[in-house]
Formats: sequence, C-alpha cells, structure tokens
Amino acid sequence: MKKLTLYSMTLFTLLTLTSCEAIETIFKAGMWWGIILVVAVVVILFLIFSRGKNS
Repeated sequence: MKKLTLYSMTLFTLLTLTSCEAIETIFKAGMWWGIILVVAVVVILFLIFSRGKNS
C-alpha cells in the first residue's frame, strides 16, 4: 500500500509540475535542510565547548 501511495504521489508531482519547478522545489527543500543542519551542529558544538571550559 505504501508503494502505491508513493507511486501515485510521484505520478501526481510529475504531471502537475514542470521539470524546472520540480528541480526548484527539490533545491529549496535541500537548501533549508542544509541551513537547519548547519545551525544545529554549530549550536551543539558551542554547547559542548562552553561546558568544557566551565569544568
């Protein structure tokens, strides 16, 4: 059932979006995930190093 849903969503996306719009959507999602992950890593590193100096 999940495969059917995945195939139907893929088919729907291919039929409604042109190739340029599909690529643009993929890159926008990738860009935002990249920004979120970089910020999360920087915050984690900051917390680790700030706790290390207090000990």
